Amino acid sequence: MVVRQHRSRSGARAVCALAVVGVMAAAAGCSAGGGGDRAVADEQGGSGSLAEVRRAADVLAATAGGTGTAVVAGTAGAVAGSAEVRTSMETAAGGTRVTIRGRGAYDFRTGTGRLTVVLPKDAAGTDAHRPITELLAPGALYMKNRGAGVPEDKWVRIDTATLADGNLVTGGATDPMAAAELLRGARQVTYAGWTEIAGVRVRHYRGTADLALAARRAGPGSRAALASAAKGFRSDAVPFDAYLDEQGRLRKVRHRFGFAGEGPAVEVVSTTLLFGFGAPVSVRLPDGGDIYTGRIREK
Repeated sequence: MVVRQHRSRSGARAVCALAVVGVMAAAAGCSAGGGGDRAVADEQGGSGSLAEVRRAADVLAATAGGTGTAVVAGTAGAVAGSAEVRTSMETAAGGTRVTIRGRGAYDFRTGTGRLTVVLPKDAAGTDAHRPITELLAPGALYMKNRGAGVPEDKWVRIDTATLADGNLVTGGATDPMAAAELLRGARQVTYAGWTEIAGVRVRHYRGTADLALAARRAGPGSRAALASAAKGFRSDAVPFDAYLDEQGRLRKVRHRFGFAGEGPAVEVVSTTLLFGFGAPVSVRLPDGGDIYTGRIREK
């Protein structure tokens, strides 16, 4: 999905379209509102909810040396550093609902990962579409089987800092590091109680994240992309649900990006599920000769 910002006499108008499938309606900036720092008291005590959510990215990226795993200081030997990933991105506009799913692995220490993104039938105008391979790296998104006139053996490289959404929705899956870094901008957090995800006991938090605040607090690999997103959306506020395990590791996060424009209201719900912490991650970025530099057809 690419969010393009257009200026006219009537004001700003963002045209949102899935780059991988060419599906989406014309839309304007986010509809949610902001708020000040606050947290409802829970068994961890007062502002503990806000602090724990904000440090989720630090826990995922924590490392104590070694390959593939990392022990998080002060979290009872929690293993982090890398994880297997499942993603879903659901778009609802008018009466149409489209869901794109992805699966792969991600290294939070290096900010690199590999996802296979599967498009729904008919989303690309055909009964079936080849899965899209995505490589995630600091500042860049690489896509293979992109379609739209791109040769099958070539990759497309996108500079995420140039995207108006900072790649929060562009590839049909939110970069797992960006999804966690966005929580650094949490301003409103309430503790919703214990629940289970895949048999793992987790704490559920609801809140609203501020894109501009997240960009200022993000690590170098995500800062430029989130800063771009903060400028590209009309509102900085992004509602979320975050689920952290007893070691403080982010197990699941769901972000809601709402758009309201001249056409039907559009909602994009991006969900990232993390499991298999310590999984090995191997990412080899394409050589220059493997990157397509020609014209990409409009869908």
